[in-house]
Amino acid sequence: MARVCEISGKRPRVGNNVSHANNKTKRRFYPNLQTKRFFVPEENKWITLKVSTKVIKTINSKGITAVIKDARAKGTLTANI
Repeated sequence: MARVCEISGKRPRVGNNVSHANNKTKRRFYPNLQTKRFFVPEENKWITLKVSTKVIKTINSKGITAVIKDARAKGTLTANI
């Protein structure tokens, strides 16, 4: 599976490793993704999502249903919920 957050849509970014001699080689910056289960009380079921740690903090403050609703409105939701 791709390294993409299922709620926010965060993806790997591209940059350079820069040596002491200022040589540049390509590298990737990966988002901090975690596989986490959340309980959705409206549907009375558990869902498993691959989300970034920033999204986990947002879910803790706003709630899972509000975050899913916002992601659907923005069009970033990739999970089948």
